[in-house]
Amino acid sequence: MKITWYGHSAFGIEAGGANILIDPFLSGNPSWDGGWEGPAKAATHVLLTHGHDDHIGDAVDILKQSGAMLVANFEICMFLVGKGVAEDKINPANHGGTVDCDGFTTTFVNAVHSSSTGGVYLGNPAGLVLHFPDDKTLYHMGDTDIFADMALVNELHAPDIGLVPIGDRFTMGGAVAALACRRFFNFNTVIPCHYATFPLIDPTAEKFVSGMEGNPATVIVPEVGAAVDL
Repeated sequence: MKITWYGHSAFGIEAGGANILIDPFLSGNPSWDGGWEGPAKAATHVLLTHGHDDHIGDAVDILKQSGAMLVANFEICMFLVGKGVAEDKINPANHGGTVDCDGFTTTFVNAVHSSSTGGVYLGNPAGLVLHFPDDKTLYHMGDTDIFADMALVNELHAPDIGLVPIGDRFTMGGAVAALACRRFFNFNTVIPCHYATFPLIDPTAEKFVSGMEGNPATVIVPEVGAAVDL
């Protein structure tokens, strides 16, 4: 599995023959100045955790150019169809549901947050668990606070890799995110995200890294745009 962080909560995942973009906030992302065209070039799937603009990002342009499959909740799927995304390229689901994504599955789990754009309600926010037949299981938490049912996510899915929001104010902060990882999960690898993008959120991953000291999980703080092989 190859993981590329594009800043904020945007990730590229290459695994199982798929080239996945999660929350592709690329244009206008202060952490990333490479545009959306490069990351979108080989995209087979676009996965969205919720409907805020800093997560939907360039999804419409990417989907139109690439013909990739959109995996999101029903409200987001239909909202983006209204923006010109092909209806035969959507794969909608909701909390507790698992969908086949041609080479892997995605399960929608809880996230404690909100979801809208321009006053339009876009369903409940989610975390996404990606299962690959011959690779590691990955959990993108989306935007969330800590919540006790994270223990059930671990029991049901046993994710190996966690993509964890740590920026505070709009999500849990670094210390609380570290507590969530230590208390509820048995991750092999954790990668922090949703920080260092805007002045309102934490500028570094230091609190998270410090909070994970002594935990057996490997904490990777990747450079923006640099791929990590796991």
